[in-house]
Amino acid sequence: MMKKSIATPSRTKEILEQYGLKAKKGFGQNFLVDPVIVERCAMEAHLEGSVIEIGPGIGSLSEQLCKIAKHVTAYEIDEDLIPVLTNELKEYTNFELLCEDFLEANIEEKVKELKDKYGQVVVCANLPYYITSPVLFRLFSCKDISYITVMVQKEVGDRFAAKVNDKEYSALSVEGQLLYDIKKLFTVPGRSFNPSPNVDSVIIQFSRKDKIIEEDIEDLYNFIRACFKQRRKTIYNNLKDYREDVDIKEILKEAGIAEGKRAQELSVQEIEELYRRMHER
Repeated sequence: MMKKSIATPSRTKEILEQYGLKAKKGFGQNFLVDPVIVERCAMEAHLEGSVIEIGPGIGSLSEQLCKIAKHVTAYEIDEDLIPVLTNELKEYTNFELLCEDFLEANIEEKVKELKDKYGQVVVCANLPYYITSPVLFRLFSCKDISYITVMVQKEVGDRFAAKVNDKEYSALSVEGQLLYDIKKLFTVPGRSFNPSPNVDSVIIQFSRKDKIIEEDIEDLYNFIRACFKQRRKTIYNNLKDYREDVDIKEILKEAGIAEGKRAQELSVQEIEELYRRMHER
């Protein structure tokens, strides 16, 4: 008899009842109950080598990742889910479970270890909404992660993928697109989860650009956020408040940017060039 996928409503219900569990709001838990979604997500995640998963839950996506990738490393903070994952995925010898907070873990060391052993490291995860941005920015700092394929709240996905002059175009868009080519793969309706959230999700993929940022990335991100600090203000007024020790008008003129423009009218390349010119001062 063929084993039923964890990512089905009936199997998820069975597992939760068997282990006496329910989704914890404090950990932002929403378990995937749509096998088509997990299969498609895994198929598009570039699983040629090793994959890191953050927040595996009861293993809905993990199960599919194990079927394709050479190695799966899953970070789970909820100790109550460790027995579930250990038992339900015991047949997969390529599954490594780490009971720790991903945001506190030494990710650089782990990524290096996985890359040395398996050649490629990617990330594929259904991210809890409440830690989406901290997790992604933590991942952005790891240049050896070639693809990040994650399920996020649709609003967040729209902002990361937004283009110049889109109403969603923001500091988040520029911060992501600085280092990655970003595309939305497909939308995931709330009914694909147990419990069902009130909003839809989207699978978004970040493909690392072959690009080296020589400047301090945190400093660069702070500059980007300053550009978008008040959306109604011009780029000149936002940066005037950010750096009082330089002539902003002169720098904008050198960069060929009209001081009356707003940040949402500037491309990623223009904002990066502006930062470099300001940094030289």
